[in-house]
Amino acid sequence: MDDVLHGRGFVLLKGLPIERWTKPKAAIAFLAIGVHFGNLRMQNAEGHVLGHVRDMGRSSDDPHTRIYQTRERQTHHTDSCDVVGLLCLHGAKSGGLSNLVSSTTIFNEMRRRRPDLLKVLLEPIETDRRGEVPEGSKPYFNTPVFNHHEGLVSAMYQRQYIESARRFPGVAPLNAQQIEALDLLDQLANDPRLNLMMELQPGDIQLVHNHTILHDRTAFEDYSEPERKRHLLRLWLSPRDARCLPKAFAERFGSTTPGDRGGVVVQGSKATVQFE
Repeated sequence: MDDVLHGRGFVLLKGLPIERWTKPKAAIAFLAIGVHFGNLRMQNAEGHVLGHVRDMGRSSDDPHTRIYQTRERQTHHTDSCDVVGLLCLHGAKSGGLSNLVSSTTIFNEMRRRRPDLLKVLLEPIETDRRGEVPEGSKPYFNTPVFNHHEGLVSAMYQRQYIESARRFPGVAPLNAQQIEALDLLDQLANDPRLNLMMELQPGDIQLVHNHTILHDRTAFEDYSEPERKRHLLRLWLSPRDARCLPKAFAERFGSTTPGDRGGVVVQGSKATVQFE
């Protein structure tokens, strides 16, 4: 985990023998590995601490759908936790590749090329909660894309959700400078000289540090047989030795206390494990 939190920002662990296990047994092994690295956080309003990343036949045009429930490209983004873990059970027929890029590199490139646009992304910007709203909160949160705190830069980003937040009363349309800044960020994230593409194989575990790495998934085509469809398990983790975060993160993470922050917490939610 030191490589994830304090080094390159990600690791790929290969060879979990899931072909010999049932899906529940693979899930239990993944959960055991996850809690070794950090505390589990709820990933949705239903309280799921074990996520299932697969196409549910939904569309991101639905404001209550999160993109991992579709087969669409996700685009580069961060999740609402310190570390996200994925275990591949089945790959897609085609596509569904993972793409990683350093948000710190993007920050430095924007500072070198267009410091005026970087300044825009250091200001709070509204991001849609996609219907998962904590009690007493607005249906969106308002946090900068880039946050400089105690000598470190931490990112929080999801372009589609920034754009869909414009649907709420009181949220202004993106101005020309904001659009130009977000476009440059995306241009840098999509630059093959800066990013890394990988194809997760069954039994692979990927761990990604959300504060320093943006991750993406390409669109995919599934197999027609239900048992062969693309299926990844997901964990959101809060390590107790994670970096300090600025107060701005509390609006989304609920807290900035390492080991007890991140996830989706709404009224009545209770942590549960769904094996299927």
